Amino acid sequence: METKSQAKTKIYIADNTEDDSSVLDYFKTKDDYQVVGQSFNAETVLSEVSSLKPDFLIMEPLLSGMDGFMVIEKLKKLVGKMPKIIFISSLSHSGFVTKAMREGVSYFMVKPINPQNLEERIVDIANPNSRNELQERYLDEKISNIFITIGIPAHIKGYQFLREAVKLAIEEPEIIGSITKRLYPTIAEKFSTSSSKVERGMRHAIEVAWNRGKIENINSVFGLRVYTSSDKPTNGELIALIADKMLVGD
Repeated sequence: METKSQAKTKIYIADNTEDDSSVLDYFKTKDDYQVVGQSFNAETVLSEVSSLKPDFLIMEPLLSGMDGFMVIEKLKKLVGKMPKIIFISSLSHSGFVTKAMREGVSYFMVKPINPQNLEERIVDIANPNSRNELQERYLDEKISNIFITIGIPAHIKGYQFLREAVKLAIEEPEIIGSITKRLYPTIAEKFSTSSSKVERGMRHAIEVAWNRGKIENINSVFGLRVYTSSDKPTNGELIALIADKMLVGD
């Protein structure tokens, strides 16, 4: 029979800030959780996570000795089953977070951390369907913020097409090189429409943004004065620019 202690969710904390203390104090009061260890030294984290086998690794990506991405890379070689990883950091630009997700991080939380919110994310991540939804929600929010800034309204169909295209370009950058043969048909299938309607919807969304005259906003998003009011990007150019923005960050 499984005992209560065996049923506890094991947590390892790789951080040394005030957030660390509040998280520790919070989970000590919870019967369903056990904090099995903590360290800010990357080598210690690697050694103890390998031996203690926590279910969750709550990690500041800027550890002493090496960064969190290298820790993840090394852990993949040391353990048979990776813990679910939650990054906690004051670094929150989109490129940093997108890279974390591509490396297998389940969620990203910006400091200061609310321990109750952290517990809610742990519960979500323990459910595979919720875990996928969390990452999807994050990307949707970041892309939507960019669209709002550059003037693409959410109520038009092209908004949805462009958002899906950016997500595809983030997951598979080479798809931009096959926009007619692969990207448009993939989006058309998802929205039960035709490739030509996807292409026209995207083009209309870009025209609406340019007609709104938010050129300064558009250039500020990309960090360059790349466009004028009379110089609109193609669908593929805008998708690639936004995808690059998501990957590289602020």
